[in-house]
Formats: sequence, structure tokens, C-alpha cells
Amino acid sequence: MPRSCPFGPPPQYAQVRREAPISRVTLQDGKQAWLITGHAFAREFLSSDKISSNRANPGFPQLVPGVASVPLKGTIVAMDPPEHSQHRRMITNEFTVKRVKQMRPAIQRITDRSIDEMLAGPRPADLVEALSLPVPSLVICELLGVPYADRGQFQGRTKVILSRNSTSEQRRDTALWLRQYINGLVVGKETEPGEDLLSRLIDKYRGIDAYDRETLTGIGLLLLVGGHETTANMISLSAASLLDDPELLAGLRERPERTPQLVEELLRFHSIVDNATSRVVVEDFELDGITFRAGDGVIVAAAAASHDPDVFERPDQIDVDRGARHHLAFGFGIHQCLGQNLARLELEIVLNTLFARIPDLTLADPVERLPFKSDALVYGIHRLPVTW
Repeated sequence: MPRSCPFGPPPQYAQVRREAPISRVTLQDGKQAWLITGHAFAREFLSSDKISSNRANPGFPQLVPGVASVPLKGTIVAMDPPEHSQHRRMITNEFTVKRVKQMRPAIQRITDRSIDEMLAGPRPADLVEALSLPVPSLVICELLGVPYADRGQFQGRTKVILSRNSTSEQRRDTALWLRQYINGLVVGKETEPGEDLLSRLIDKYRGIDAYDRETLTGIGLLLLVGGHETTANMISLSAASLLDDPELLAGLRERPERTPQLVEELLRFHSIVDNATSRVVVEDFELDGITFRAGDGVIVAAAAASHDPDVFERPDQIDVDRGARHHLAFGFGIHQCLGQNLARLELEIVLNTLFARIPDLTLADPVERLPFKSDALVYGIHRLPVTW
């Protein structure tokens, strides 16, 4: 079900949710799976202990062919308890609100430098290339201790993994290349640790005599891919939404202290990571009178759930006052996104800084002409021409 515009989920979602919030769908490989589009059912399903995130399970709904062939050791989004619980505990403290706030100066510095370079360049500028891609890339590099000179390689390679246009072989080869790079980074930090997340995790795992290089490599790869393309697309879509709505933009400029509320609503509205909440059933259970059998694949459409009118009045409008913290943009349950506090802070800093420093920023092309992409896992704007 492709999205037809940058500012909303696939139009079929509303019809499916209205007619049958739990329904059957056919995947690209011809297999069938359940699709959940209702908010209450999505939260209840994702809270169940009878579902699995194991991508190697034959029943897991593969939306992007080829992803399952990538080695998954250390990729905690594909783990189940108790293994998942152990690794989650080790990482959670690295992404608390308090810990993430310590990154504010670095994120501000990265944002300012990107805007400086954009202002010094030609007009119009492409906001995607000038700001949306480099900021989260450099933040992840800072977090993991990746050398500055290597940042450009990740921008192109993460796109290959997340794009529907990539072949299975391209996704596999790219994921293996990234994994090999992160492995080399981990090897270096084993003997020469720095002030970065990978170095701290090495120390933590060694402290409980559970250190495994391959597992830490997988964790690093997950953080790299998960924290780059998604945040980049949210920056682009958020900026486009603000530039397309003078009243919304005026509210940001007049009351920047409300930006965290705006960010939350933009996360709900765009819900860019739509199907990362896919699962496979491992034990029969019922939900709304429907029996889910062991081996059934289930897709929870986060964008559909976050646009459920039973929960969010006028869901297709951006309403900063609605208080949308119960959206599913970061998933729900034990696999809720670890990096959500970091994503929120990046969006807050980028939006406040961008529109404060360039008060006359405007779209060079109308929204209708923006080059738009709609992929199985994530969506966004290819280019965002702006001028001032």
C-alpha cells in the first residue's frame, strides 16, 4: 500500500481500519499475514508475550525480500526474552533523557555547522543534502566514535538497505560491509577505548564477563542504521510541513519552548517507520474474537494506528495541543525504540535552530512537486529545495 503524498499514510489504511482493523493481506512473496490498523488492537497485540521478533522464523512477514539473510547476532530488535532483556538492560541507560541531554552541545554544534555550510553555498539549496542527512549521520558518528572522515559512506549505504528499489543481493552486501566496518571499529576500541558508546558497552559487558565482539558489532550496526535514515527523513518532512503551513511555523517561532510538543505531534503525524512492528505468533491466542495461530505473521501498521480517529481527533491535521505521546511512531512494548529520546532532541534542536537562523527560509518548489519516495520500511522526501 504505497503512500501517495509526503504528508500522510497510504489512503487505503483508513478504509481498512474502518472496515476491519484486523484483516488479512498478501505479501510480495505471495504469503498471507495479518494486518492490524487499529490503535487499541496494536497496543494490545504488541504487549503480548506470545509473539516473536525473530526474523529467522519462517512465519515472520518479510516486507523487504532479502533482509532475513543478513546475520542477526547482536541485532536486539530481532531477539526475544530472555536474550533480548539482557542486552536491552545493558543499553537502556545509554539513552535515558539525562544521558541524551548531555549530547545537546554536540548536536547544536553539528546543526550550526551544517547550516553555516548551507548559507555559504548556492541558492536554492537542497535541505536534505545540506541538513537532514548530515546532522543525524554526524550525531551517530559522535555517539559510536566513528571517524569524521567516514560519515559519507554511511549515508549512501543505509539508503541501500532501506530502499524498496534495492535488490536482495545489494541489501545483503551492504549490510555485511557495514557490519565489517563496525567490527573493525569495535576491535580498535577494545585496546584503545574512547569517550563513546561502544567503548562504554565493551566495559559493561566485560564487567559481567559476557563480552562478545560479534554481538557488540551487531548492536553498533543496529544503532547506526536505525538512527540515521529515520531521523533524516523526519527532519525533511517536519521542515516541509512547517514551510507549507504559515500558521504552524509562526507558532514555532513565537513559542519555541513548545517545540517538544510540536515534535511529538510531527512524529505521530508522519509515523515514518511504519512496519518495524511486524511480528510472528509463537503461541495461539485471541484478540477481538480473532484467533492468531502459532506461525502466523502479523504486521502492525504504526502509521494507521497513529491516525486512528477513535484516539486522535482529526488525525490528518497537525495539532500541537493534542498531546500525542501515546502514538506508535517508536513502536510499543518491549521493543519500543531505544533511541527515541535522542531522535526527539535532534528534531527539537534542528527545527528551532533552522527557523531562528534563517527566518526568511521558504520552499523553492511547492509541496506537490517535491520528489517523494514511499518504501516498505521508511519513507521521506528525496530533495527539499529551499531558498532565503
